Amino acid sequence: MTDASADELSLAAEFPPAAREQWRKLVEDVLKGAPFDSRLVAKTYDAVAIEPLYERKAQAQPIAGRPPAAAWSLMQRVDHPDPAAANAEALHDLENGANGLFLAFAGAVGAYGYGLPASERALARVLEGIHLDAGIALDLDLGPHAQDAGRLLAAIIKQRGGAPAATNLRFGFDPIGAAAVSGASPLPRGDWVARFNAVISDLAAQGFRGPFAPADGRVIDNAAGSEAQELAYVLAVAVEYLRALEAGGIALDVARGMIYFRLAADVDEFLTIAKFRALRTLWARIEQTCGLAPAPPWVAAETAWRMMTRRDPHVNMLRTTIAVVAAGLGGADAITVLPFTMALGLPDRFARRIARNTQLVLLEESHLAKVTDPAAGAGGLENLTEQLCRAAWGRFQEIEQVGGAWAALEQGVIQNKVAAVRVERQAAVARRKDAITGTSDFPNLAETPASVLDVAQVALPPPSASEFEALPSIRLAEPFEQLRDASDGILARSGSRPKVFIANLGTPADFTARATFAKNFFAAGGIEATDNERFASREEMVEAFRAAGAYLACLCSSDEAYAREAVAAAQALRRAGASVWLAGRPALESELRHAGVSGFIFAGCDVLAALRAAYSLIA
Repeated sequence: MTDASADELSLAAEFPPAAREQWRKLVEDVLKGAPFDSRLVAKTYDAVAIEPLYERKAQAQPIAGRPPAAAWSLMQRVDHPDPAAANAEALHDLENGANGLFLAFAGAVGAYGYGLPASERALARVLEGIHLDAGIALDLDLGPHAQDAGRLLAAIIKQRGGAPAATNLRFGFDPIGAAAVSGASPLPRGDWVARFNAVISDLAAQGFRGPFAPADGRVIDNAAGSEAQELAYVLAVAVEYLRALEAGGIALDVARGMIYFRLAADVDEFLTIAKFRALRTLWARIEQTCGLAPAPPWVAAETAWRMMTRRDPHVNMLRTTIAVVAAGLGGADAITVLPFTMALGLPDRFARRIARNTQLVLLEESHLAKVTDPAAGAGGLENLTEQLCRAAWGRFQEIEQVGGAWAALEQGVIQNKVAAVRVERQAAVARRKDAITGTSDFPNLAETPASVLDVAQVALPPPSASEFEALPSIRLAEPFEQLRDASDGILARSGSRPKVFIANLGTPADFTARATFAKNFFAAGGIEATDNERFASREEMVEAFRAAGAYLACLCSSDEAYAREAVAAAQALRRAGASVWLAGRPALESELRHAGVSGFIFAGCDVLAALRAAYSLIA
């Protein structure tokens, strides 16, 4: 070691060690009496506290998952309703970097309006030219209308003379998940356990290695449930499947290898990492309770549907990249990326390429899979993992107390708890507390439309009789997108979008911040803001309003300028025929309302309610 390098290494030693108490004292000085917890401690939808600072967790052990330095399987969706087109896409993906195919059948949890037909002829065409004994992974997403697809796939392999043991197939037989998304069992009430055992036992007897049955957390994530609710649900489903297999005479040690997990990977990177880590910890506890030595389960990931947007869809590339990073670092064994145009329609080859290459870059250039459990020892992530484990275990016990996953769905226990979180999420989105970039925040009214394939969505018959409330599949951006659709309709009919006149008061130093806020605020609903500068007089402002062709007007300035000019300006604009709004919450709110101000927009207000009120005035 050279003297120079020794000096460099000793630099940190010249500073006194910093204690947490010192940092806390500095923070409290800045807060000036404001409560520390309310200002700096965030809470998840499971009431898990997220502190601003964590210390490294000493002697942390990595959570067992993928083998060391092993890459996750790069799965590519196959969901075109035309089997020939689906086959062409599958072959193209396999030739360009994918090593697995995620077969989404119509009506499945992850079909999102499209999906493969569930017939032997169609499935054989989809898999034409694909050598299933060459290490290519297949994962089936079945749903209530495709419960026989696994049996059909086995028959196709037998017809081709393939060796079942040489295939890498996950059969996706999930009767509880199918019932959860349809509100009805795909099998008669008393028959699903017997059928479940018969199908899996038959496939195993043919020599297929499985796993066969997923506990699919996307059911909860798509319905906007919380991370702990998703974990509790998959644990409950997996335990119910374990019991069913054991009741069919399969030893628990063998049965657990027949079950695998699917989780959604969200844009919240740290929570997603913690969720995947927590699942393995929780499953190990269940294995120990069953008297088994823990063995890492197979855990697949799909980027979350609920975070996808139709507006400014290219931002979805960023969201899915974050989700892949989180799932990969969290230890997922296989990852499927939703193409960035998925919410617009069936993705074209470019969108599929981006989905595929997102993973290739992260695997081959960023080497994200080279380190086993990189979150081990990181104080924040370890703490999140532990708290999620506690929260999820409590919710799992609640499901068990009512008789397990199936009984909890029949009694509405799962649906009611998920619905409560969904309401919270939607309220946070409406207030932009949970910002959706490109939709609720920083919208682009001049965005270039993205292309998708001209393929109609698949129409399927509803279940013959609903037995309980189905869990919905939503995207959180939908309410804002509906307003943008209304704006597009007005543009198509009249040649221009609805407008808001930005009525600046005072100097640029007074109005710039709130004028920028107001433009972004109204644009989130498709209402275009006029681009105004400073007005020399109130008369000039009123004339500019009349020339703008707008009905809405929004006063923008500082509280000091509002105190001097806002009441008179509001009255003048009202006389000119404007519906007057104001950016901010000045102390003279009652006077302004008396002067004719219709509404106030500010950080934390209900943006959706304000925009809907604006549209009611425009109409």
